Amino acid sequence: MRTIFIALICFAGPILAQDTTTLTLLQAYDRARKNYPLIKQKDLVSQTAELNISNISKGYLPQFSLNGQASYQSDVTKVNISLPGITIDAPAKDQYKLFAEASQLIYDGGVIKQQKEYQQLNESAQQQQVEVELYKVKESINQLYLGILYLEEQVKQSHLVKADLAIGIKTVEAQVNNGTAFKSNLSALKAEMLKSEQNRIQLKFSIKGMLEALSLFLNQSLPENIKLETPVISYLTLLDKEVQRPELKAFSLQQSVIASQRKLIKAKNLPRSSLFLQGGYGRPALNLLENKFDFYYIGGLKLNWSFGGLYSSKKEKQLVEVNQRMIGVQQDVFLLRTKASLRTQQSEIEKLQQLVATDNDIIELRKTVKDAALARLNEGVITVNDFLQEVNAEDQARQALITHQLQLIQAQINYQTLSGN
Repeated sequence: MRTIFIALICFAGPILAQDTTTLTLLQAYDRARKNYPLIKQKDLVSQTAELNISNISKGYLPQFSLNGQASYQSDVTKVNISLPGITIDAPAKDQYKLFAEASQLIYDGGVIKQQKEYQQLNESAQQQQVEVELYKVKESINQLYLGILYLEEQVKQSHLVKADLAIGIKTVEAQVNNGTAFKSNLSALKAEMLKSEQNRIQLKFSIKGMLEALSLFLNQSLPENIKLETPVISYLTLLDKEVQRPELKAFSLQQSVIASQRKLIKAKNLPRSSLFLQGGYGRPALNLLENKFDFYYIGGLKLNWSFGGLYSSKKEKQLVEVNQRMIGVQQDVFLLRTKASLRTQQSEIEKLQQLVATDNDIIELRKTVKDAALARLNEGVITVNDFLQEVNAEDQARQALITHQLQLIQAQINYQTLSGN
């Protein structure tokens, strides 16, 4: 009868499953990533970099300025030569000038190019840092997803216990009707049946709560009858692979950002040249001997080479090297901790594999003992409590198997998550 009861459950399963949607762990990762609020920061980082690069590129465009000046000076240039019939007036001591200037950059030592490269690398580094934070969401998804799987396995086990209790109840009912067993024995079995039902109710509500939490991460309503597929991890294929965590790429990009600073330091200390055109109106104009307002213009080539940066460039380069070494140390520490965690998970996986193999042997033995107890209960040789003791012993063995199996899957997933593969 127990076999028939389980067969009915298995037969009904596919019928119910027709209306049941499925979800894989990879799908959960993907949906959580797309709907996690932090994903919006990637667009903001791109927009910020685009605006900065656009502003930097404006340095290649002609530059315009408008300048004005009014001054009074204590003395002016005078021509103290007396020529017959010629009078040279001294310029006025109050002078006025209003002029506009246009300049076009020809060569800046590569400053603008390096500034753009720095912004692009900095954007990549910030984007990768967002990836690092998004990767941490996997840990939350793992806990919820595997927690639901564990509880669902416990629900299945509760059905098996109920099937055993149902057979025991039917057996004792027949004995009570025949006057060969006390009614209290039947009450004890029914109490255990209710207790098993209470456990099932608790499990169902726990699953419901974890599904609702998972729904928040996925930004999608998950029905209570959703089927979470058990992940299959090719653990052995992961052992020979190098760590591929997003943090490592983040460290590499940070190194590139700092390296671009070295190039920028060099570029800022190179000479610059530009074309210029200046037009204005003032007194005096270009002819200092004419004491009147007039228009004027000047055009030509400018060369500028500031040596002030040479005083600090050496220290700035040393600071860049120190920052690069600091990032290298952080990367080494991260790899050390990650590899230590991987070794721990590897040992945990090997332990759980052996426990699962032992659990199966224990279940077979407990099932044999329980079936024998059921036969003796039917013959009236043992009490109901003796039968319940064997039912509970088998249940505990199956619970241990469920726990170890889910712990094994979790350890394998943790190994995969830690390695980044």
